[in-house]
Amino acid sequence: MTCYLAFFALILAATKPPTPSDALTQELRVRDQQLLDAIAPGDVKVWDAALAADAVYVDENGEIIHRADFLKQLQPLPPGVSGKLTISAYTVQQSGEVATVIHTDDEEETYHGQHLTAQYLMTETWQHQNGVWKLLLIHAYSVLREPKPVTLPATDLDSYVGRYAAAPDLTYTIKREGDHLSAEREGRPTATLKAEVHDVFFVGGQLRTRKIFERDSTGHVTGFVDRREGSDLVWKRLP
Repeated sequence: MTCYLAFFALILAATKPPTPSDALTQELRVRDQQLLDAIAPGDVKVWDAALAADAVYVDENGEIIHRADFLKQLQPLPPGVSGKLTISAYTVQQSGEVATVIHTDDEEETYHGQHLTAQYLMTETWQHQNGVWKLLLIHAYSVLREPKPVTLPATDLDSYVGRYAAAPDLTYTIKREGDHLSAEREGRPTATLKAEVHDVFFVGGQLRTRKIFERDSTGHVTGFVDRREGSDLVWKRLP
């Protein structure tokens, strides 16, 4: 048994990806922060020096942008807009001449006098080419945040109470509990519905989906749709 465990430990050690050096982590983090600092002024030179010849940038909207087009669209922020991006978390995983990076960036923006914030999750692939680390791939993801819910009067909340169905075997029950709505899809735990605006609700932690209620010409709620990225699952109100 002892020999078997020792052999198993050797296998794990052999297959474990190498830990990047502190120097590499620091180098790439500094370079990534320089790239972020170059976005507001539209500093093309910094990005041009970092990107590999066949680099690809996938933005937060899912658009695939190749190197030349990305550099072309890198322009200074327009008048009335200023901002900065700061790395708040950073990890590196090295495998030979390739390093994969995940970092979280906090954005502070002033938009014509108003203060805005956002957060991005970036994944990157760097490759050591001719003695220099070059960026092969960048994927930007905009981190979703829960909106501030609004409070609706009890009479409004009561208009949503009822049972809904998306299929004969798929039902959804909404109840009012004091100043809020609770909902239960058959076979799943009860959840609290939070109002984003009138007739639009969301569930905490499920920020890709909105429940948008529909009404007839008299204002009576007839059902709702579960909308995720423009695709609707339709629920009809049961008698």
